[in-house]
Amino acid sequence: MIKFSAEIFKIVINPVVDPPEDVMAGLFEQAGRSKGAIPVRGHLNGTAFIQTLVKYNGAWRLYINGPMLKAAGIGVGDMANIEIEFDPDPREVPMPGRFGEALKNDPTARTEFEKLSPSRQKEILRYLGHLKSEDSLKRNVEKILSQLAGKPVAKPHIAIRPTRNRNQT
Repeated sequence: MIKFSAEIFKIVINPVVDPPEDVMAGLFEQAGRSKGAIPVRGHLNGTAFIQTLVKYNGAWRLYINGPMLKAAGIGVGDMANIEIEFDPDPREVPMPGRFGEALKNDPTARTEFEKLSPSRQKEILRYLGHLKSEDSLKRNVEKILSQLAGKPVAKPHIAIRPTRNRNQT
């Protein structure tokens, strides 16, 4: 584990810390790469966390979500003691069976889903995976399929935010 301390600050509404360059160098070495999101695990003021380091606005950021802050008993403006290391464990999000079956039966929606960025795909799968009732899952799958197929929907699904035309090159 690599240790460092940093002040928690906000970027727009998101609490973050910027790991120092020597910490990032150590993480790049552990990960065997220095590009793309880097999965990490560690401790925030002694409380375990799993997170992903991302490069945003030219700097590497460790986003500190609400549950992490609460568990560690700290907030924005506080100094955080962080222990961190590369996390080689897979971060796959399972495909809900109903959604996988629906994509199999709708080639247009499947093609459009595959065009989405991996992070957007993961966001949709996480959203669907956390739904409690079968009715809610069915309703949301139908709405997502409609949007993926380019059909108009009264209220666009939150997991598929409007983006630039995906068909543009």
